[in-house]
Amino acid sequence: MASLSVKPGQRFTLPDWKNNSLLISADAEQQRYNSHHIRQEGRVLRNDTGNQAKWDEHNSRTQLKDRITTVDKWREALAKCLTDLDLEIEALGKVKEAAENAIQAKNLCLDVAIECLTFRESRRDIDVVRDPVEEELHKEVKVIEKTKKELQQRVDDAFRQLCLLKEARQQLSCDHRHKVEALELDRQCMSFNPTSGNISFKVNPTRIPDGTTALSEWEMNSRCNKERAEAEMRASVDLRGAITLAIAQTNNELDAQRIATEFALRKRMRDMEAALSELRWQEKNTLEEIAEMEEEIRQLEEDIKKRTLDLKVAHTRLETRTYRPHIELCRDQAQFGLTDEVQQLEGMIRALQQKRTESQDALDALYRQLHRIQTDIGYKTNSLQLDNKCMDTRRKLVVPVEKFDPEVDAVSRTRNLPKESQLELA
Repeated sequence: MASLSVKPGQRFTLPDWKNNSLLISADAEQQRYNSHHIRQEGRVLRNDTGNQAKWDEHNSRTQLKDRITTVDKWREALAKCLTDLDLEIEALGKVKEAAENAIQAKNLCLDVAIECLTFRESRRDIDVVRDPVEEELHKEVKVIEKTKKELQQRVDDAFRQLCLLKEARQQLSCDHRHKVEALELDRQCMSFNPTSGNISFKVNPTRIPDGTTALSEWEMNSRCNKERAEAEMRASVDLRGAITLAIAQTNNELDAQRIATEFALRKRMRDMEAALSELRWQEKNTLEEIAEMEEEIRQLEEDIKKRTLDLKVAHTRLETRTYRPHIELCRDQAQFGLTDEVQQLEGMIRALQQKRTESQDALDALYRQLHRIQTDIGYKTNSLQLDNKCMDTRRKLVVPVEKFDPEVDAVSRTRNLPKESQLELA
């Protein structure tokens, strides 16, 4: 006889069921109320923070604009002072050189010869040779008369003043360069906005970096640099007014030796240009061969990758076929073919890798040879430039002293040569 099956467990009453539904509805109402309240607070907070952020950004942008204007005014003032300083350095250098030429007219040829020898001492490695040019220059030095008069005190004063001007210029130039960099950074800051791609969080951005100065100290530094430069320029103008220019006749004793020296110098330069032309041709061909070898290595590496992939396929096929069931696991022609393919591919990869190694060794040898060629080109280019400097310097022996426009500063020309060398040569 069949019996009624009753599901085990607690059974609720209808009021319990209704109370549960009411409780769920009440909880839903409360949660929606809470959510609405939070949304209203979030909207108020977003409005407040948005307005505050816009106002703060506006203040920062305004302050940056003001700072850029201030720094730019100082930059313009320093740039004008730098221009005036450069003009004064150039003017004082010419006056000093004119005084030197007047006092030591016969020292010009000696200075030129020693300067050419000094230039050529900067030759490097294999180019440091005792060539005809050097021999002729030493002959030229030996026949030059000793200096008849020493530099007058005013020339020394001009030298010291040039040093002071350049020192002031160095400080002024450094200050000007720093202001240009600061302007670039502040203008970059002005360009930043929330859509910029290069903005990010930084570690402790509100820190005070080491070396930070006060605004008054910054302004005082710029003012001091400018005032010092102006004071040195005024002193230089007074000194130039005190120097008397006297032009003396130049001695033509060394014309024959000068011509022989310049003939040897020009011949040496032609030989050097021919050697450079040959080296550049070798460099061009070597670079072409390097490019071809690099392309060959690239293709070898691509073939190695392809053969490696083929080997992976063959390995996978062999491994997969080991799972054939029972009698199907036989050494058929496909198995032999795959085994042979693996062996062939492994041999191919070894051959390709060996060839890649050989190619890389050849490429390394080419790079070493290219380095030798380029090094020698550097040596010879340096020597040719030095000989060109010698030719430029020797123009002073052709152009009359009173008409010569120096291409180098009087401070760095030949007056700092060791006095012992001049005494020995004399």
